[in-house]
Amino acid sequence: MSGLPRIVILTGPTGAGKSALAAKVAARLGGEIINADSLAFYRGLDIGTAKPDAAERAMAPHHLLDVADPDEDFTAADFVRLAKPLIAGILERGRKPMVVGGTGLYLRSLVKGLFEGPSRDEGYRAHLRSIEESGRSLHDLLSELDPKAAARLLPSERPRLERALEVLHLTGQSIMAHHERHGLSDRNYDALTIIVDRPRAEMEVRLALRTKAMFAGGLVDEVRGLLAKGYSPSLKPLMAVGYLEAAEAVLGAKTMAEAEAATLLRTRRLAKRQRTWFRGQMPEGLWMAPAEGPVVRAIQDFWSAP
Repeated sequence: MSGLPRIVILTGPTGAGKSALAAKVAARLGGEIINADSLAFYRGLDIGTAKPDAAERAMAPHHLLDVADPDEDFTAADFVRLAKPLIAGILERGRKPMVVGGTGLYLRSLVKGLFEGPSRDEGYRAHLRSIEESGRSLHDLLSELDPKAAARLLPSERPRLERALEVLHLTGQSIMAHHERHGLSDRNYDALTIIVDRPRAEMEVRLALRTKAMFAGGLVDEVRGLLAKGYSPSLKPLMAVGYLEAAEAVLGAKTMAEAEAATLLRTRRLAKRQRTWFRGQMPEGLWMAPAEGPVVRAIQDFWSAP
């Protein structure tokens, strides 16, 4: 072992069953859970994020849930800033920090460091908003100016598109060049990374059932309530899988059936992208089924190693 503080990362594609598994494992091993799902940070986004329920939260302490409003800009840097003292406190209490969630960028930033780059340029961001208002897509603009960065982003990932354009504008270099030069070579923790997954056919059934349950369980009403509070449907959290489609149903752009079908399609694509990302960016990860016994043993072996 390296002598660095030890943490456990429990991640995997959406719908694999990370939250329920993490609560059981943490309860058995004296763990505390730090959320690393970028949507679960937001207050009021409950059904579409599949946040841990009351029973799961009662099994072990959970941190970094409901820490930002939907109109706040919560970034990977914010996550790292808040997670580090939480990890230190958990270790000081003699307990095991378990970082749980599927947002790979946040997990990688915590363990390997983060390219922070130049400060925000509000004037340039206003310029980008005016470009959008004129009808031009930020993804199209980035594709023209920095095709390598654009190829790694979706048109719906507005905050990341905005940041990539801003870094290019301020430094004259692609954000990809900065990342490559940084190398994400820091090592802040000795981390055991467990990537929870299931067979594809089983995941297909689970994702379909979960999507149906979300819409039957009040996702559209949840989004209607957020919009009624004055939150714009163009906010980053409300552009996420499920929330965008539910907002379209509320606003009459889609029927409920169309919104549910579109959500399932995007969820499948998200799970596929996550698997690809984990294979490429977390080659050290252990791919495991969501079985409590083997996961507990893997963590015990990691924690007991000299």
